[in-house]
Amino acid sequence: MQNQANASDDNKLHAMRHSCAHILATAIQKIWPDAQFGVGPVIEGGFYYDIKTPEAITEQDLARIETTMRKIKKKKHPFVCEEREMDDAIRFMRSTNQPFKVELLELLRDKGSTAISKAVDGDDLVSTSSDNQDVRITFYKTDTFVDLCRGPHVAHSGEIGHFKLHKIAGAYWRGDEKNMQLQRIYGLCFPTKELLEAEIDRLEKLKECDHRRLNKDLEIYHMEDDIGRGLPLWLPNGTVIKKELEHLAMQYERMDAYKMVSTPHLAKEKLYYQSGHLPYYEEDMYNPIELDNENYYLRPMNCPHHHMIYKSSMRSYRDLPLRYTEWGQVYRYEKSGALNGLMRVRGLCINDAHIYCRYDQVKEEFKKVMQMHATFYQIFDIHDFSMVLALPDYDKKDKYSDDKENWEMTATKIREAMDELGFPYHEEEGEAAFYGPKIDFTIKSALGTTYTISTCQLDFMAPKRFDLHYRGESGENEPCLVIHRAPLGTHERFIAFLLEHYGGAFPTWIAPVQAMLIPIADRHLAYTQSIYQRLFSAPIATATGGLRVEIDASHERMQKKIRSAQVKKIPYMLVIGDKEVEQETISVRHRSGENLGTMHIDELIERIKQEVTSRADQPKETS
Repeated sequence: MQNQANASDDNKLHAMRHSCAHILATAIQKIWPDAQFGVGPVIEGGFYYDIKTPEAITEQDLARIETTMRKIKKKKHPFVCEEREMDDAIRFMRSTNQPFKVELLELLRDKGSTAISKAVDGDDLVSTSSDNQDVRITFYKTDTFVDLCRGPHVAHSGEIGHFKLHKIAGAYWRGDEKNMQLQRIYGLCFPTKELLEAEIDRLEKLKECDHRRLNKDLEIYHMEDDIGRGLPLWLPNGTVIKKELEHLAMQYERMDAYKMVSTPHLAKEKLYYQSGHLPYYEEDMYNPIELDNENYYLRPMNCPHHHMIYKSSMRSYRDLPLRYTEWGQVYRYEKSGALNGLMRVRGLCINDAHIYCRYDQVKEEFKKVMQMHATFYQIFDIHDFSMVLALPDYDKKDKYSDDKENWEMTATKIREAMDELGFPYHEEEGEAAFYGPKIDFTIKSALGTTYTISTCQLDFMAPKRFDLHYRGESGENEPCLVIHRAPLGTHERFIAFLLEHYGGAFPTWIAPVQAMLIPIADRHLAYTQSIYQRLFSAPIATATGGLRVEIDASHERMQKKIRSAQVKKIPYMLVIGDKEVEQETISVRHRSGENLGTMHIDELIERIKQEVTSRADQPKETS
């Protein structure tokens, strides 16, 4: 009964937010009668609507729109459903000068509802009984506004709850930068004023944790239009973090006897037909490059290249399992509207590995990978995550192969591995890779956004497509199974997550700069340089070869230098004045504001060394 009540509450909230989006559009139309409307779906916490108006809507206009919305709410206009046949619906939308709605209706008429769901966000757009020409389309009318919509809605505008318009952004129509750019107005909607105010307060606080805002102070990456959207340039600080993640992965992969490989960024068209990426994944790949009268593609995944390395020699049952690992650069075409800092990019480097094993080895290998995930998440103090067993939808013949026996066999292996480890998970149909079931790790950032951060997949198709086999004990060739795994995901998404997770204050072991030397005056520079050399050459095993230390030799006052280091989230600030020079010590402050007092240089080196080697999240006191 409790679950049913929760579902009912969720449905009511969805209807309220959906209705609030319509009231926003109604208000827009009253203020700008020539406005044209894209889509206005429900999202977490509220809704948005994509809109084109004769002149750009500004942040200052939001208050005027909200006032108009409240007037509409007060009049309690009913939400009235109307049905029209397809051709009549298209004529009606043309007559009201709504070209975006006409485009969606024509897409529905010509290609069906599946095409609509791929074209735009949200599932509230159309209600249909079939994809044929006689389908009837539903519209909802509120006051003077009529919208293409399948519902549901609240009874009247007085029931839309408490709302706040909080953001305007640009959004390309249907997420394609080749299309017109619309304005996207975001709104919050909650059943009570208290819940709305709590959400507003939460969002204000979380703005400080957005990885794109943090990047302005920490200088991790740079996006340059002349390079291309979604193709980040890693600055020195970001490159340090990348190298530390690679070093971490290398240490743990070495324990499990992984072998490092390196492969090219592109390959011939034939390889991706063989792998199945072109038939199943082509819309997410870049267009081909013609070289020597052949088409080459930038790789969307590393798998086919690793398969070719496996095939380069004859393998025996004694050689397996064989584990290849590579931080492999791949390229995937994301729509411009989906790009989001480092979270969604077009060029990405993935913590990729492929494990080639016998059928009798696959469960234990899968368990080892799951345990590696757990270890990494423990290191980063990550607790808010869930695991999903992604399974096929057998009705989608264009997406999944018709090989139910292998689908069920591999899914059973994963279930057994997860159950033996005691890891909780839930199952979702229609989310599997085209070549096999997988476990996806979904993780919640400090901003409350859920992302798939890493994955582990069990592939039964590649051995058939690539003839991946080994010489069995009988002397006959036998097919292997392939595990695809990426515990640290991609550099781009994982570092974006870590920025928000730590609020930019990275643990000392992964911090781009671990200590900042701050001489109070020019006369202290000589001693500061000697301390720098001691720290720089200290025997601390980091991915970059030693302790990362810098000198702030600017002519700013000491307090401003300290503040600058705190803004950059540098763990340690080492202040040097007359007393420190005389006593051959340093005055140590932590970025938290704690004054750690005077230390000898060897004492500080030992402190930092302990934090680095233990990958401690917080500094530990030394004896």
